[in-house]
Amino acid sequence: MTPFTFERAASPAQAAAAAAATPGAKFIAGGTNLLDLMKLQIETPTHLIDVNGLALDTIEPTQEGGLRIGALVSNTELASDARVRRDYALLSRALLAGASGQLRNKATTAGNLLQRTRCPYFYDTNQACNKRSPGSGCSAIEGFTRQLAVIGASDACIATHPSDMAVALRALDAEVETIHADGSGRRIPIAEFHRLPGDTPHVETVLEPGELITAVILPKPVGGRHVYRKVRDRASYAFALVSVGAIVQEDGSGRVALGGVAHKPWRVEEAEIELPRGARPTTERLLANARPTRDNAFKVTLVERTLGSILKQARG
Repeated sequence: MTPFTFERAASPAQAAAAAAATPGAKFIAGGTNLLDLMKLQIETPTHLIDVNGLALDTIEPTQEGGLRIGALVSNTELASDARVRRDYALLSRALLAGASGQLRNKATTAGNLLQRTRCPYFYDTNQACNKRSPGSGCSAIEGFTRQLAVIGASDACIATHPSDMAVALRALDAEVETIHADGSGRRIPIAEFHRLPGDTPHVETVLEPGELITAVILPKPVGGRHVYRKVRDRASYAFALVSVGAIVQEDGSGRVALGGVAHKPWRVEEAEIELPRGARPTTERLLANARPTRDNAFKVTLVERTLGSILKQARG
């Protein structure tokens, strides 16, 4: 690893101020992604700010009837919370589909949102990667693309976002609560939190320098049948080729978000009006501007078949 300095923050505002004042600083909590990237010299922070002592590890009801999930709540704690299992089953199921039990015990809510792509070209430092080294090019575009994006990509990057949790949060219309160095905060709709690659794939979220995630806000429960289906190469500890999170109401209406197909959780609200008509019309609108490669064109069909299976399950 490259040498770095370290501090433990005493408050969220102090953590944000320290990060804003120190170029190259990073927050660390569970470290399940960051430490791996540091060992590979993909991430080389000059300063680490430990946020584990900031008391952001509780799940509390909101006045609006939803839940406020602290940034440091572990994936295991979140998935097993009785309120989440009852009212936000899609989130619980998505979390249980991700990683191993050991990793879920350490991984945090904020860290899950901020984890970086598992594109093999991003992890191979001998390959050109605009996300790892801006302006170097994208080896993936002319390489093996089976795992990579079919929609929302650009000429600079075709990586996918790896989070299962984020797919569920997108379907649930969650918000991300943050704090700046001056102590001011904001709420960012999850739909706006992750960016598409464009010409700057290394800029993955709308967070500003030093801005710290303090919580995720879930709105009032929407009811319906919650189903999360993750299609992968092996049954455990593998990232999605395609994942589909759906909330289906008794009348056939509902919400659908996809993982494994884009640089961010993929949802097209206009496509959801087609849900009562079945999987094919919905998929046609969900992936209307898809640009699959020869290696991953199967993902378009896989989305349709997975969504069809989910709708059948949800409708009993």
